[in-house]
Amino acid sequence: MSTPSPTRIAAALPADCRSRLMEQAREVSFAEGTRLFREGGHADRFWIVRSGAVALDVHVPGRRAAVIETLGAGQLVGCSWLFKPYTWRLGAEAMTPVRAYEFDAEHVRTLMDADPHFGSALGHWVGQVLVHRLQAARIRLLDLYAPYGSGTNL
Repeated sequence: MSTPSPTRIAAALPADCRSRLMEQAREVSFAEGTRLFREGGHADRFWIVRSGAVALDVHVPGRRAAVIETLGAGQLVGCSWLFKPYTWRLGAEAMTPVRAYEFDAEHVRTLMDADPHFGSALGHWVGQVLVHRLQAARIRLLDLYAPYGSGTNL
């Protein structure tokens, strides 16, 4: 039996904060291939996946977007909503039909500012998500490039 990821909402947020956040949720669905957001766009919302898979990707000029990570149930889609200038740093696309909870970023930031406990918990959660994703990207880069740039002289 696997342990739940510390970045999934159920494991990352205290029950009172999770409940408070979920009071703000709106249920949405996306068809496969739907673009949730594009790199450079205004980050005015975020999602928690209920079912399906969402690919985070980065624009590559002249080529198809490069998938950075695939997200599933319980995972946060979108972190840029929390940090000025509130601009998406990546893109996101539904890889399968997706059901998700959608949140209005400005409203959630207002709630975070008004309640330090809630704000701290959400800020720590998003921070955990970012650290996890950076570490995963680092490992993928090492898998790709370490054999070639390891510094060993054969």
